[in-house]
Amino acid sequence: MEQPIALGHPRTGPLQGIRVADFSAIFSGPIAGALLADQGADVIKIEAFGGDLMRGGFPQSGGMASAFTSMNRNKRGLAVDLQKDEGKAIARQLILSADVVLENFRPGVMDRLGLGYDTFRETHPKLVYASINGVGSSGPYANRRVYDAVIQAISGFTALRVDGKPEMVNSLVCDKITSLTAAEAIVAALFRAERSGQGQRVEISMLDAALSFLWPDTMNNFTFLEEGVETVAPLDHSVFLHETKDGWIASMPVQEAEFFGIFRALELPELIEDPRFADAAARLEHRDELRALMDAAYPRFTTQQLCVQFEEEDVPYSHLNTRAEVLEDPQVKAMGAVLTYQHPYAGLVRTPRPAAQFEQTPSNLYAHTPRLGEHSREVLGELGYEKSEVDRLLAQQVILETADG
Repeated sequence: MEQPIALGHPRTGPLQGIRVADFSAIFSGPIAGALLADQGADVIKIEAFGGDLMRGGFPQSGGMASAFTSMNRNKRGLAVDLQKDEGKAIARQLILSADVVLENFRPGVMDRLGLGYDTFRETHPKLVYASINGVGSSGPYANRRVYDAVIQAISGFTALRVDGKPEMVNSLVCDKITSLTAAEAIVAALFRAERSGQGQRVEISMLDAALSFLWPDTMNNFTFLEEGVETVAPLDHSVFLHETKDGWIASMPVQEAEFFGIFRALELPELIEDPRFADAAARLEHRDELRALMDAAYPRFTTQQLCVQFEEEDVPYSHLNTRAEVLEDPQVKAMGAVLTYQHPYAGLVRTPRPAAQFEQTPSNLYAHTPRLGEHSREVLGELGYEKSEVDRLLAQQVILETADG
């Protein structure tokens, strides 16, 4: 097993010095917060005493849930009762000390708590206030409770199969797309605030993010509105998977040379001169014939034989990994794409490295995922609270601090 990396070193990412008050929960917000934390921001996760729902997920190790641990790394934890006036006062002070607020409550919740953007518009004009919601703040679905599967259904993710059968993507893809969109939008707003001194509210809806993600390649027939524009058959991505003599292989030819390389590798060089497959237009017209020939040819070879042949022909290809095999893939290991670190409660934890690699300000793992309220005392101290005052707030259950052990 790979050697665990050390935690606890100073933050070095490009967002070093940026503080984020992260009120978000479940998936879409926490992943966005983790991306900012990976890039050096001081992200403080604010939770109610019951904790983020994902703390109760499985599998568990040392009281930490796997998904929660992945989505909340590099953050600090503050547990506060926002139903109490003193809890709200703590949250307001934290927001005034922050550069960014991140929340994914349903529209209006933060306003009712007295923590909405308008509360800080005048007193903290440089604040970037990012609100993630399901379907925007207006319209017939605005007050509907939504999660990833609902957005998949509304956005058309469930209609991607070419046979018309509805199917859910077997991952929380809309949550993740929204997280990426939110993190990018927050950084853009921070850039503008740094230049102009003016922050702003940023709204990111899961539906907007999903539509933007899907549009370029799955909504081709709905882009041009002029009459007479020819429609095209949807691309069936199953054509890129092929069963071999002993398993499966993926190949995705796009350019002429790549198609011809596959023909040679499959010992079908005659197809190079076949007018049915000579260019993209001809292959599209005769795609069913081409697929039948491919389906018949691939099983004559083992996966390894094809990997060797495709490598020689410079064809885009790969063997198929199971989830467990991903960890042992030579490219994954050569990149150091998966890291391990020692969590003080969960033990040895495996996690992907930050995806963006910065030359001058490297992203890294700085801190373990916090337990509920693990840094409550520390954060309040930074806000100017005396120890005796923190002790009183703990005793009166305005804040919570998880005890060691």
